[in-house]
Amino acid sequence: MMKKLLYISVLFLLLFSSCKTKRSLVLSSPQQVIKSDSSRFSDTLGLPSALSPLLTFDQSDLRNIHRHPVKRPAEKPKKEEASRPKKQIVKRGTKITSQTIDVSSAYKGVSRMKVYHFTHRDVPDAFEGLRIAFISDLHYKSLLKQKGLEDLVRLLNAQKPDVLLMGGDFHEGCQYVPPVMAALAKVDTPLGTYAVLGNNDYEACYEDIVREMNRNGIHLLEHKVDTLHRKDARILLAGVRNPFDLVQNGKSPTLDLSPDDFVILMTHTPDYAEDVPITHSDLVLAGHTHGGQVSLFGLYAPIVPSRYGQRFLKGLKYNSNHIPMIITNGIGTSQKAVRLFAPAEVVMIVLHQLKD
Repeated sequence: MMKKLLYISVLFLLLFSSCKTKRSLVLSSPQQVIKSDSSRFSDTLGLPSALSPLLTFDQSDLRNIHRHPVKRPAEKPKKEEASRPKKQIVKRGTKITSQTIDVSSAYKGVSRMKVYHFTHRDVPDAFEGLRIAFISDLHYKSLLKQKGLEDLVRLLNAQKPDVLLMGGDFHEGCQYVPPVMAALAKVDTPLGTYAVLGNNDYEACYEDIVREMNRNGIHLLEHKVDTLHRKDARILLAGVRNPFDLVQNGKSPTLDLSPDDFVILMTHTPDYAEDVPITHSDLVLAGHTHGGQVSLFGLYAPIVPSRYGQRFLKGLKYNSNHIPMIITNGIGTSQKAVRLFAPAEVVMIVLHQLKD
């Protein structure tokens, strides 16, 4: 009862404080696309300082959000500290916009698509407009059943991806491995389908998964790097083997790559991108958190399977070296077959070359 009263009290404080502060948010660029599911910009939306350690919120790309100056005798941050993140991001030549599309009425088992337009200096001309589909955490059959799996394949094919990337945790039982791999193999991908594995996959049915992936032409990247070719250009895909075992896998497969290549790193958990150097990675794709799976209006998740709590909960994030990460809510569920304010999603990424 006390916990419920605490959650209700905090929720009222949050709603009251956010009403006061939303008016002071302005967009610095009309090109940035921001939807309602990703509009929680800060972990201190006017809350009393005593509550700040209790609640943290989704910090989707803060670079284009500014507050109106408030006249108060507060000490100004040091110029070097305030400008450092912006300078490093500009130096990397990265621009990212996103939008959310509701697909719940047309596809069972998937509520929405998150579409990211990812612009980077290292994207070759030949890969302009490349469409990457990214899915993770199917946990078949949990909340995702047979009809949902069929609709997932139908949705992916409707998006006409050039390549499909998968972030692991495919099953909730070894008997489900063959049907889920056979279904995913039906996604038409001219440049192939690539995957890493999650903690569930290493805990059970590992041999079955490897066998079924080989049988269905799915490329498993366990501390390996593969190459996508278009004309005479290339981009690199790197995958992490069991990112929870840093004793064996604590050296990123990207370390020996060229800084001139465009490199996508797949890891089941976003923690890996913070725990170890992932030098030469231009984009990280991760899952595992389920967006909290159960959250309070999408603002706070009581349980997040991450050492960093709410920091890498979902959406577009950056590690301490300002390397962008897209963390998907995933599709299925673990423990309990329920989602609350953490909708199942498919991620689509469209690549562009930054030319100015």
